[in-house]
Amino acid sequence: MKRISLIVAALALGAAAFAQQVQVGVVLPTKDEPRWIQDQTRFQTALQNAGISSEVLFSQGSSATEKTNVESLITKGVKVLVLCPQDGSAAAAAADEARQAGVKVISYDRLIRDTAAVDYYVTFDSVQVGAAWGKYLLSKVPAGKKGNNLFIYTGASSDNNAFLFFQGAWQVLQPKIADGTFIVRNSSRAVALKNKANLTRDEQAGIIGQTTTNWNFSDAKNKAEANLTSTGKSDKGTVFICAPNDGTARAIADAFAADKDVTKYYITGQDAEIASIQYIIDGKQSMTVLKDVRTLVKDAIAAAEDFLYGKTPEQTTTYNNGAINVPAKPTAIVTVTKDNVQKEVIDSGYWPASDFTGL
Repeated sequence: MKRISLIVAALALGAAAFAQQVQVGVVLPTKDEPRWIQDQTRFQTALQNAGISSEVLFSQGSSATEKTNVESLITKGVKVLVLCPQDGSAAAAAADEARQAGVKVISYDRLIRDTAAVDYYVTFDSVQVGAAWGKYLLSKVPAGKKGNNLFIYTGASSDNNAFLFFQGAWQVLQPKIADGTFIVRNSSRAVALKNKANLTRDEQAGIIGQTTTNWNFSDAKNKAEANLTSTGKSDKGTVFICAPNDGTARAIADAFAADKDVTKYYITGQDAEIASIQYIIDGKQSMTVLKDVRTLVKDAIAAAEDFLYGKTPEQTTTYNNGAINVPAKPTAIVTVTKDNVQKEVIDSGYWPASDFTGL
């Protein structure tokens, strides 16, 4: 009887270990932002449809939790890790640990920096996202008009994407800042560097340090209100606002809309969040960049499947993470305004019409 009991116990433990095995593990930054809940849902659905065992975990803004999540997935036998880092450089330790365990590491949406333990990068073309902001704002400037008021806001300095977004925006806006078309009203560092087309990372960091929202709605609102308080009436009127994503764009837009000296504003965004699509319909936000998460998730799963079956994912470019050039195939983006919101957001099936009023 004792021998039979031991055998049953061993089989039970083996079954539990088998049940726990995860082929693909996904670690996302936080469940407190609509964007990442959207990614979670689409990952779970797509991986289930592909017949791949998976688990999606959240780091909740903590690099320590992120590392714990990765270690948990390693114990469950994960073969491919899809990691969107909370902090690009801090995530290197988790990536190194995964590599040592024989796990393939896919950096998702944000680049894991300062480590050779990254096998692939699945991302939207972040530089083109920033360029889309610049092009949109420039398109709204009356022909030949100089001295237009420009306010720049950026993402978190811990996020490599914030630098790439800013790089793309600067490429478009800098010549027009240099020639006086735009005057930056909320960054002395941007003003000091207005004649320099290609900035070093330290120079970018200096501007981001003055304009960061930390991807936080409250920080964005507080910074916008502080900028408006320190800006004279003559430097308001019609303003052009380069905002880094939809959540911060709504917070910044609300602050500018509440200032009686601001008569009109144009403001950018990205992620095509439901709330911001409604803002665009209502005329409170000017544009957003639709980064179709369905496509990004599809690209990530395609890369994961390639790794699972011993293949090499398709590569069209590389991104330097400070240690190596990471292979990548950037996913396309779409600029959405009130003029094409029906076609790009509703007709494409990205969000249902029932989520909005006033279409």
